[in-house]
Amino acid sequence: MFEHIDAYPGDPILTLNENFQKDPRQNKVNLSIGIYFDDDGRLPVMQAVRTAEAVILGDPGPKPYLPMAGFAQYRDAVQALVFGESCPSRAAGRIATVQTLGGSGALRVGADFIKRYFPASQVWVSDPTWENHRFIFERAGFTVNTYPYYDEATGGLKFEAMLAAIAALPPKSIVLLHACCHNPTGVDLERAQWEQVIDVMQQRDLLPFVDMAYQGFGAGLDDDAFAVREIARRGLPALIANSFSKNFSLYGERCGGLHVVCEDAASADRVLGQLTASVRSNYSNPPTHGAKIVARVLTTPDLKQSWESELAAMCQRIARMRVAIHDGLRQHVSGEALSRYIRQRGMFTYTGLSADQVERLREEHGVYILRSGRMCVAGLNEQNVGIVVDAIAKVLAH
Repeated sequence: MFEHIDAYPGDPILTLNENFQKDPRQNKVNLSIGIYFDDDGRLPVMQAVRTAEAVILGDPGPKPYLPMAGFAQYRDAVQALVFGESCPSRAAGRIATVQTLGGSGALRVGADFIKRYFPASQVWVSDPTWENHRFIFERAGFTVNTYPYYDEATGGLKFEAMLAAIAALPPKSIVLLHACCHNPTGVDLERAQWEQVIDVMQQRDLLPFVDMAYQGFGAGLDDDAFAVREIARRGLPALIANSFSKNFSLYGERCGGLHVVCEDAASADRVLGQLTASVRSNYSNPPTHGAKIVARVLTTPDLKQSWESELAAMCQRIARMRVAIHDGLRQHVSGEALSRYIRQRGMFTYTGLSADQVERLREEHGVYILRSGRMCVAGLNEQNVGIVVDAIAKVLAH
């Protein structure tokens, strides 16, 4: 019956992470998977999360199914965080929001929704993008194309080429954009560039699908949401996926949201109904525990302030690690090859290392980064950054 089924080659990131776990070397360093680790190399439990969860567990109560759209208090609090409390589109009821299984779940529910109502459209993603973007949209039935993005020569952005490519797309094309902390390159658009992209999207009647998995890890919670809020301010129809895996360190709780900015409240109501139908046919309804934690933190002023402060400290620690690896490599590389470590931002940096150099890093020095050269800077700390700098220097020298 199943002899014709191909073997799944595995996810390259998760497979590399599994290989790291099997590596017996003591000084091995895992900079492959996109997870934030603290200075001691541990997955943190944020104090606001710990406090909120203790209250929830202190009064467990019954555990009924959530509505298909999710926990109402969570949905409202998440929408306010993503778009801002005073967002006019939010006040006018023009944003349809559902709770999802992390950011990946938001992408898939959104992909299923737009495939049903825009069946002739194709999807364009940045070159490169997170590997799962292509996988999710192809599995939803889309043809997936790329637009220019990363400049290997400079470690920066091919903005003019990107803008020209988007301007040439057919109307109703879906353009996947990274709101901040671009995965895998760490290269983001500036505000003026975002405004030009949004201008073109409006003029060409395109549908933006913005993935915001790292809000708070770039320039701050509000600044990181600039593109999303500017799209909503202009009334441009759009889909936005957000995740709390990283900025709440709630990876296994699968907390996310899908938001659709609509032309009016009546459209938002119809869209919300169809999003819930997509949820129903997929996983029926979302889980409760993580959503209650996030909702309690975001709606309790002292907990929210604690979370924001700790998130800012996490962002600052990543910035320090960028400076540390930049300064450590100063004697070995220069120019764009060096400055990219501090110009790029967020959890990831494209190192510019070749696939052969990446393999040597792993085999000879026990330093794990992706074959593309993507490094998770959030995996660096005071104890291992010297090891990584020394390994990169040796690989570059031979």
